[in-house]
Amino acid sequence: MKFEQLQEKFPDATNNTWHQHPNGGGWVQNTASVVETAYVGPEALVYGMSQVSGNARVSGNAHVFGRAQVFEESWVYGNTRVFGSAQVFGEAHVFGDAWVFGNARIFGIALVFGEAEVFGSAWISGEK
Repeated sequence: MKFEQLQEKFPDATNNTWHQHPNGGGWVQNTASVVETAYVGPEALVYGMSQVSGNARVSGNAHVFGRAQVFEESWVYGNTRVFGSAQVFGEAHVFGDAWVFGNARIFGIALVFGEAEVFGSAWISGEK
């Protein structure tokens, strides 16, 4: 995504408030925290006070924002939105048009996809 496209979504965005992640080239607001080992794809956005760490991957048109956390080996991709204080971790995958928000937790090897909405204090986990 070009900077001009980012400004269409966030008119107040400047080169002083956003940067491209070195691993993938996706845009990260400077208030968010993304470690170098994580991947943020070229069309993905991480903003607000959110955190992406470990070997987590955020790609496609996915947005991680608010105080959400994506970490360990988890993947968030497609048109997914992870926000609020939600957490996605372990080896969980959230994809398609799924939304995870509130205080929801997706972990283990759980899969959340399609048009699923997981919210409130819901926990979804999976095991091998």
